[in-house]
Amino acid sequence: MYSKAFAPEYQGVLGSALSVNSSYEEVLAKATEEQRESVLGYARAGLAVAEANRRLGRVADAERAWRDSYRAARRAGDSAAMAWALWSGGTLARQRGRLALARRWLSAAAECAERGSDRIARGYALAGLAETGRIQGDYAAVTELHEQLLAEARAHGEARHTVWALEGIAQMHRNTGSYDTALAMFEEAAEIARRAEDARGHAWALRGIADVLSVRGETERALELLTEAEAVCRGMRLESALAYNHKMRGNVLFRAGRYEEAREVYSGALEEFRAIGEPRGAALSRLGLVKSRARLGRSDAETAAELAELDETLQRIGLRHARAMLRDFRAELGGQAEAA
Repeated sequence: MYSKAFAPEYQGVLGSALSVNSSYEEVLAKATEEQRESVLGYARAGLAVAEANRRLGRVADAERAWRDSYRAARRAGDSAAMAWALWSGGTLARQRGRLALARRWLSAAAECAERGSDRIARGYALAGLAETGRIQGDYAAVTELHEQLLAEARAHGEARHTVWALEGIAQMHRNTGSYDTALAMFEEAAEIARRAEDARGHAWALRGIADVLSVRGETERALELLTEAEAVCRGMRLESALAYNHKMRGNVLFRAGRYEEAREVYSGALEEFRAIGEPRGAALSRLGLVKSRARLGRSDAETAAELAELDETLQRIGLRHARAMLRDFRAELGGQAEAA
Protein backbone atom coordinates (compact mmCIF):
# COMPACT_ATOMS: atom_id res chain seq x y z
CA MET A 1 0.00 0.00 0.00
CA TYR A 2 1.35 3.40 -0.97
CA SER A 3 0.81 6.64 0.88
CA LYS A 4 0.05 9.94 -0.81
CA ALA A 5 3.06 11.21 -2.77
CA PHE A 6 5.20 13.80 -1.00
CA ALA A 7 8.15 15.98 -1.97
CA PRO A 8 11.09 15.43 0.43
CA GLU A 9 12.99 18.25 -1.28
CA TYR A 10 10.55 20.63 0.44
CA GLN A 11 11.95 20.45 3.95
CA GLY A 12 11.24 21.99 7.34
CA VAL A 13 8.03 24.01 7.46
CA LEU A 14 7.89 23.89 3.65
CA GLY A 15 7.17 20.17 3.88
CA SER A 16 3.79 20.83 5.48
CA ALA A 17 3.04 23.97 3.48
CA LEU A 18 3.72 22.54 0.00
CA SER A 19 2.68 19.40 -1.87
CA VAL A 20 4.26 17.48 -4.71
CA ASN A 21 1.82 19.26 -7.05
CA SER A 22 2.36 22.81 -5.75
CA SER A 23 3.02 25.32 -8.50
CA TYR A 24 6.64 26.36 -8.70
CA GLU A 25 5.77 30.01 -8.38
CA GLU A 26 4.15 29.15 -5.02
CA VAL A 27 7.23 27.14 -4.06
CA LEU A 28 9.49 30.09 -4.85
CA ALA A 29 7.34 32.53 -2.89
CA LYS A 30 7.14 30.40 0.27
CA ALA A 31 10.78 29.30 0.10
CA THR A 32 12.04 32.87 -0.31
CA GLU A 33 10.07 33.87 2.77
CA GLU A 34 11.44 30.92 4.76
CA GLN A 35 15.06 31.76 3.84
CA ARG A 36 14.96 34.68 6.26
CA GLU A 37 14.43 32.49 9.33
CA SER A 38 17.80 30.85 10.08
CA VAL A 39 20.98 29.45 8.52
CA LEU A 40 19.51 25.93 8.38
CA GLY A 41 16.16 27.32 7.29
CA TYR A 42 18.01 29.17 4.54
CA ALA A 43 19.64 25.93 3.39
CA ARG A 44 16.38 24.00 3.35
CA ALA A 45 14.44 26.76 1.63
CA GLY A 46 17.30 27.28 -0.82
CA LEU A 47 16.89 23.67 -1.91
CA ALA A 48 13.25 24.34 -2.77
CA VAL A 49 14.27 27.50 -4.65
CA ALA A 50 16.85 25.52 -6.61
CA GLU A 51 14.42 22.77 -7.53
CA ALA A 52 11.62 25.12 -8.52
CA ASN A 53 13.94 27.10 -10.77
CA ARG A 54 15.42 23.92 -12.28
CA ARG A 55 11.99 22.59 -13.20
CA LEU A 56 11.01 25.95 -14.63
CA GLY A 57 14.12 25.87 -16.84
CA ARG A 58 15.82 28.78 -15.06
CA VAL A 59 19.19 27.06 -14.90
CA ALA A 60 21.33 30.03 -13.81
CA ASP A 61 19.01 30.76 -10.88
CA ALA A 62 18.92 27.05 -10.00
CA GLU A 63 22.74 26.88 -10.02
CA ARG A 64 23.07 29.81 -7.64
CA ALA A 65 20.35 28.51 -5.33
CA TRP A 66 21.70 24.98 -4.84
CA ARG A 67 25.21 26.30 -4.17
CA ASP A 68 23.86 28.82 -1.64
CA SER A 69 21.87 26.02 -0.02
CA TYR A 70 24.97 23.84 0.22
CA ARG A 71 27.08 26.60 1.77
CA ALA A 72 24.40 27.37 4.34
CA ALA A 73 24.03 23.67 5.21
CA ARG A 74 27.79 23.34 5.61
CA ARG A 75 27.88 26.37 7.92
CA ALA A 76 25.11 24.76 9.96
CA GLY A 77 27.01 21.46 10.04
CA ASP A 78 24.02 19.52 8.65
CA SER A 79 25.22 16.64 6.47
CA ALA A 80 21.71 15.68 5.40
CA ALA A 81 20.95 19.21 4.17
CA MET A 82 24.30 19.22 2.37
CA ALA A 83 23.30 15.94 0.71
CA TRP A 84 20.03 17.38 -0.58
CA ALA A 85 21.80 20.43 -2.00
CA LEU A 86 24.36 18.25 -3.77
CA TRP A 87 21.55 16.06 -5.13
CA SER A 88 19.93 19.17 -6.60
CA GLY A 89 23.26 20.24 -8.12
CA GLY A 90 23.81 16.80 -9.61
CA THR A 91 20.31 16.69 -11.05
CA LEU A 92 20.80 20.12 -12.60
CA ALA A 93 24.15 19.05 -14.08
CA ARG A 94 22.49 16.03 -15.68
CA GLN A 95 19.72 18.22 -17.06
CA ARG A 96 22.38 20.45 -18.64
CA GLY A 97 24.11 17.47 -20.27
CA ARG A 98 27.14 17.57 -17.94
CA LEU A 99 26.97 13.91 -17.02
CA ALA A 100 30.44 13.48 -15.50
CA LEU A 101 29.79 16.43 -13.19
CA ALA A 102 26.37 15.00 -12.35
CA ARG A 103 27.98 11.74 -11.21
CA ARG A 104 30.46 13.71 -9.09
CA TRP A 105 27.83 15.73 -7.25
CA LEU A 106 25.45 12.79 -6.85
CA SER A 107 28.19 10.54 -5.46
CA ALA A 108 29.07 13.27 -2.96
CA ALA A 109 25.38 13.59 -2.09
CA ALA A 110 25.14 9.87 -1.32
CA GLU A 111 28.19 10.10 0.97
CA CYS A 112 26.77 13.11 2.85
CA ALA A 113 23.42 11.37 3.20
CA GLU A 114 25.16 8.35 4.76
CA ARG A 115 26.91 10.62 7.27
CA GLY A 116 23.67 12.42 8.01
CA SER A 117 21.67 9.17 8.30
CA ASP A 118 19.10 10.45 5.80
CA ARG A 119 17.77 7.34 4.05
CA ILE A 120 15.57 9.27 1.63
CA ALA A 121 18.36 11.63 0.56
CA ARG A 122 20.62 8.62 -0.01
CA GLY A 123 17.91 6.97 -2.09
CA TYR A 124 17.44 10.06 -4.22
CA ALA A 125 21.19 10.44 -4.75
CA LEU A 126 21.56 6.80 -5.80
CA ALA A 127 18.51 7.18 -8.02
CA GLY A 128 20.21 10.14 -9.66
CA LEU A 129 23.30 8.06 -10.33
CA ALA A 130 21.17 5.26 -11.74
CA GLU A 131 19.27 7.67 -13.99
CA THR A 132 22.49 9.25 -15.23
CA GLY A 133 23.81 5.84 -16.27
CA ARG A 134 20.49 4.93 -17.87
CA ILE A 135 20.43 8.15 -19.90
CA GLN A 136 23.90 7.31 -21.18
CA GLY A 137 22.66 3.88 -22.23
CA ASP A 138 24.87 1.99 -19.76
CA TYR A 139 22.09 -0.41 -18.80
CA ALA A 140 24.33 -3.24 -17.61
CA ALA A 141 25.86 -0.96 -14.98
CA VAL A 142 22.65 0.49 -13.56
CA THR A 143 19.90 -2.13 -13.93
CA GLU A 144 20.71 -3.76 -10.59
CA LEU A 145 20.73 -0.37 -8.85
CA HIS A 146 17.34 0.50 -10.35
CA GLU A 147 15.94 -2.82 -9.12
CA GLN A 148 17.42 -2.30 -5.64
CA LEU A 149 15.91 1.17 -5.37
CA LEU A 150 12.54 -0.09 -6.59
CA ALA A 151 12.54 -2.79 -3.90
CA GLU A 152 13.42 -0.23 -1.20
CA ALA A 153 10.71 2.18 -2.37
CA ARG A 154 8.09 -0.58 -2.40
CA ALA A 155 9.15 -1.75 1.07
CA HIS A 156 8.68 1.73 2.51
CA GLY A 157 5.50 2.49 0.54
CA GLU A 158 7.07 5.52 -1.15
CA ALA A 159 4.86 6.11 -4.15
CA ARG A 160 6.85 8.83 -5.85
CA HIS A 161 10.12 6.91 -5.70
CA THR A 162 8.42 3.69 -6.78
CA VAL A 163 6.98 5.46 -9.80
CA TRP A 164 10.41 6.85 -10.72
CA ALA A 165 12.07 3.42 -10.48
CA LEU A 166 9.31 1.68 -12.45
CA GLU A 167 9.57 4.28 -15.22
CA GLY A 168 13.35 3.97 -15.38
CA ILE A 169 13.31 0.18 -15.61
CA ALA A 170 10.44 0.32 -18.10
CA GLN A 171 12.45 2.69 -20.29
CA MET A 172 15.36 0.25 -20.40
CA HIS A 173 13.01 -2.61 -21.35
CA ARG A 174 11.45 -0.44 -24.04
CA ASN A 175 14.86 0.49 -25.48
CA THR A 176 15.94 -3.15 -25.62
CA GLY A 177 12.76 -4.35 -27.31
CA SER A 178 10.87 -5.88 -24.36
CA TYR A 179 7.71 -3.93 -25.14
CA ASP A 180 5.21 -6.04 -23.17
CA THR A 181 7.27 -5.70 -19.99
CA ALA A 182 7.83 -2.00 -20.57
CA LEU A 183 4.14 -1.34 -21.12
CA ALA A 184 3.12 -3.23 -17.99
CA MET A 185 5.59 -1.28 -15.87
CA PHE A 186 4.62 2.10 -17.32
CA GLU A 187 0.97 1.26 -16.69
CA GLU A 188 1.70 0.24 -13.09
CA ALA A 189 3.63 3.49 -12.59
CA ALA A 190 0.73 5.51 -13.99
CA GLU A 191 -1.75 3.83 -11.66
CA ILE A 192 0.41 4.27 -8.54
CA ALA A 193 1.04 7.92 -9.43
CA ARG A 194 -2.69 8.52 -10.02
CA ARG A 195 -3.67 7.03 -6.67
CA ALA A 196 -0.89 8.88 -4.85
CA GLU A 197 -1.85 12.18 -6.53
CA ASP A 198 1.59 12.53 -8.11
CA ALA A 199 0.68 14.54 -11.19
CA ARG A 200 4.23 14.84 -12.52
CA GLY A 201 4.96 11.13 -12.18
CA HIS A 202 1.63 10.36 -13.85
CA ALA A 203 2.47 12.63 -16.80
CA TRP A 204 5.85 10.92 -17.32
CA ALA A 205 4.22 7.49 -17.14
CA LEU A 206 1.62 8.47 -19.74
CA ARG A 207 4.45 9.56 -22.00
CA GLY A 208 6.06 6.13 -21.63
CA ILE A 209 2.79 4.32 -22.37
CA ALA A 210 2.29 6.49 -25.44
CA ASP A 211 5.77 5.62 -26.67
CA VAL A 212 5.20 1.86 -26.48
CA LEU A 213 1.71 2.07 -28.01
CA SER A 214 3.17 4.12 -30.86
CA VAL A 215 5.78 1.44 -31.58
CA ARG A 216 2.87 -1.00 -31.84
CA GLY A 217 1.10 1.23 -34.33
CA GLU A 218 -1.56 2.66 -32.00
CA THR A 219 -0.89 6.21 -33.12
CA GLU A 220 -4.12 7.98 -32.19
CA ARG A 221 -4.26 6.49 -28.69
CA ALA A 222 -0.63 7.50 -28.16
CA LEU A 223 -1.38 11.07 -29.23
CA GLU A 224 -4.38 11.19 -26.87
CA LEU A 225 -2.21 10.16 -23.93
CA LEU A 226 0.41 12.74 -24.80
CA THR A 227 -2.29 15.42 -24.93
CA GLU A 228 -3.46 14.37 -21.47
CA ALA A 229 0.10 14.50 -20.14
CA GLU A 230 0.72 17.84 -21.83
CA ALA A 231 -2.17 19.40 -19.91
CA VAL A 232 -0.51 18.38 -16.64
CA CYS A 233 2.86 19.75 -17.75
CA ARG A 234 1.32 23.08 -18.73
CA GLY A 235 -0.75 23.29 -15.56
CA MET A 236 2.31 22.75 -13.35
CA ARG A 237 4.65 24.67 -15.67
CA LEU A 238 6.95 21.66 -16.09
CA GLU A 239 9.03 23.20 -18.86
CA SER A 240 11.46 20.32 -19.32
CA ALA A 241 8.76 17.65 -19.13
CA LEU A 242 6.65 19.62 -21.61
CA ALA A 243 9.52 19.78 -24.09
CA TYR A 244 10.11 16.03 -23.76
CA ASN A 245 6.38 15.48 -24.25
CA HIS A 246 6.55 17.41 -27.51
CA LYS A 247 9.66 15.53 -28.60
CA MET A 248 7.79 12.27 -28.01
CA ARG A 249 4.85 13.58 -30.03
CA GLY A 250 7.34 14.09 -32.86
CA ASN A 251 8.49 10.48 -32.46
CA VAL A 252 4.90 9.21 -32.64
CA LEU A 253 4.15 11.24 -35.76
CA PHE A 254 7.41 10.16 -37.41
CA ARG A 255 6.68 6.46 -36.82
CA ALA A 256 3.24 6.98 -38.38
CA GLY A 257 4.82 8.43 -41.53
CA ARG A 258 3.43 11.91 -40.85
CA TYR A 259 6.79 13.52 -41.57
CA GLU A 260 5.73 17.13 -42.11
CA GLU A 261 3.83 17.18 -38.81
CA ALA A 262 6.78 15.51 -37.11
CA ARG A 263 9.17 18.11 -38.53
CA GLU A 264 7.07 20.94 -37.12
CA VAL A 265 6.79 19.35 -33.68
CA TYR A 266 10.50 18.52 -33.48
CA SER A 267 11.34 22.11 -34.46
CA GLY A 268 9.18 23.43 -31.65
CA ALA A 269 10.65 21.02 -29.12
CA LEU A 270 14.16 22.01 -30.18
CA GLU A 271 13.42 25.66 -29.46
CA GLU A 272 11.92 24.74 -26.09
CA PHE A 273 15.01 22.77 -25.09
CA ARG A 274 17.33 25.55 -26.20
CA ALA A 275 15.30 28.08 -24.22
CA ILE A 276 15.82 26.14 -20.97
CA GLY A 277 19.43 25.18 -21.67
CA GLU A 278 18.90 21.43 -21.95
CA PRO A 279 21.39 20.03 -24.51
CA ARG A 280 20.31 16.38 -24.24
CA GLY A 281 16.74 17.14 -25.24
CA ALA A 282 17.96 19.54 -27.92
CA ALA A 283 20.21 16.85 -29.42
CA LEU A 284 17.41 14.27 -29.45
CA SER A 285 15.05 16.78 -31.10
CA ARG A 286 17.70 17.58 -33.70
CA LEU A 287 18.00 13.87 -34.49
CA GLY A 288 14.25 13.66 -35.05
CA LEU A 289 14.37 16.80 -37.16
CA VAL A 290 17.18 15.45 -39.37
CA LYS A 291 15.30 12.20 -39.90
CA SER A 292 12.06 14.02 -40.76
CA ARG A 293 13.77 16.32 -43.24
CA ALA A 294 15.46 13.33 -44.87
CA ARG A 295 12.08 11.65 -45.33
CA LEU A 296 10.75 14.88 -46.84
CA GLY A 297 13.41 14.86 -49.57
CA ARG A 298 16.45 16.61 -48.14
CA SER A 299 19.63 15.69 -50.01
CA ASP A 300 21.73 12.77 -48.80
CA ALA A 301 24.79 15.01 -48.59
CA GLU A 302 23.11 17.57 -46.33
CA THR A 303 21.63 14.83 -44.17
CA ALA A 304 24.99 13.05 -43.83
CA ALA A 305 26.77 16.28 -42.89
CA GLU A 306 24.29 17.09 -40.12
CA LEU A 307 24.30 13.51 -38.83
CA ALA A 308 28.11 13.66 -38.56
CA GLU A 309 27.93 16.90 -36.58
CA LEU A 310 25.15 15.59 -34.38
CA ASP A 311 27.06 12.36 -33.72
CA GLU A 312 29.89 14.42 -32.25
CA THR A 313 27.42 16.24 -30.01
CA LEU A 314 25.89 12.97 -28.78
CA GLN A 315 29.34 11.56 -28.13
CA ARG A 316 30.37 14.66 -26.18
CA ILE A 317 27.27 14.44 -23.97
CA GLY A 318 27.68 10.68 -23.61
CA LEU A 319 24.36 9.46 -25.04
CA ARG A 320 25.13 5.91 -26.20
CA HIS A 321 21.58 4.85 -27.01
CA ALA A 322 20.96 7.98 -29.08
CA ARG A 323 24.20 7.38 -31.00
CA ALA A 324 23.03 3.84 -31.73
CA MET A 325 19.75 5.24 -33.13
CA LEU A 326 21.73 7.69 -35.26
CA ARG A 327 23.93 4.91 -36.63
CA ASP A 328 20.87 2.80 -37.43
CA PHE A 329 19.32 5.65 -39.39
CA ARG A 330 22.58 6.34 -41.20
CA ALA A 331 22.78 2.65 -42.21
CA GLU A 332 19.17 2.76 -43.34
CA LEU A 333 19.89 5.75 -45.56
CA GLY A 334 22.94 4.00 -46.97
CA GLY A 335 20.88 0.93 -47.81
CA GLN A 336 18.28 3.05 -49.57
CA ALA A 337 20.97 4.75 -51.60
CA GLU A 338 22.41 1.39 -52.67
CA ALA A 339 18.94 0.12 -53.62
CA ALA A 340 18.38 3.18 -55.78
